[in-house]
Amino acid sequence: MSDPTLPTRAGFVALIGEPNAGKSTLTNRLVGAKVSIVTHKVQTTRARIRGVAMEGQAQIVLVDTPGLFRPRRRLDRAMVAAAWGGAADADIVVLLVEAHRGLTPGVEAILERLGDLRKGTPVALAINKIDRVKAESLLALTEALNARHEFERTFMISAERGHGCDALKAWLGESLPEGPWLYPEDQIADLPLRMLAAETTREKLTLRLHQELPYELTVETESWQERDDGSARIDQIVYVARDGHKGIVLGRKGETIKAVSTAARAELEEFLGRRVHLFLQVKVRPNWLEEAERYSEMGLDFKDGA
Repeated sequence: MSDPTLPTRAGFVALIGEPNAGKSTLTNRLVGAKVSIVTHKVQTTRARIRGVAMEGQAQIVLVDTPGLFRPRRRLDRAMVAAAWGGAADADIVVLLVEAHRGLTPGVEAILERLGDLRKGTPVALAINKIDRVKAESLLALTEALNARHEFERTFMISAERGHGCDALKAWLGESLPEGPWLYPEDQIADLPLRMLAAETTREKLTLRLHQELPYELTVETESWQERDDGSARIDQIVYVARDGHKGIVLGRKGETIKAVSTAARAELEEFLGRRVHLFLQVKVRPNWLEEAERYSEMGLDFKDGA
């Protein structure tokens, strides 16, 4: 509950970690609404999607960064640069580590770079998916990680089930700097609606196609028209890298793209609270991974991938 006698606090919290560590799930848990796409494929978060969580008089702006991994392609490098950029600009950084995977080479690499953050930036450790391991191994992992870096606090959480998330949220709220709120209280994400709509469709494609789906796929909202009856017409393009991929996305007699469109439309209607007319087109662009325009649509910097 907010207390008007207390000062307001606000600031940015960057969630960092390996792909699939649970950053998107934790963002959605803390915000209390679905703002970041969650799938069982790694590297699904591309842009720095922000969710706004309220905790008493504090406004916590969550920067949900792409997972940190060893980049091979331009898109990978741009995503990793966005993740470290989000951490560098944040008031607080939270490192998420999966309890059952422990101290992987990827986590080791992240720990090595934590020292590069701005001096004085508090870094908390959140060990996620604690329901998957025994208490003894949790204790050993906590000690091993804290021996590598001086964390402000360590939290044991399950982002999916909510365990420990209230304690983390309370600590974030009280640790942010005093100052006016950065967003209106009822605004949960600063991602432009066009990009949010594209992310929603991309999530549905990822869920529908599982392993068939190559990473060389992106969705852009080409146009957004407000209609007189209060509904919105949204036209989107699904870009794929090869002709063969187009057939996979369309499906037999177009059934895959129809199912994706139906699922995305339903979620957008729920989010926007009004009717949505969603139209999808699939286009082959062999070199979209090398086009600067595609990166800016995803909120990434093309130059970061060089």
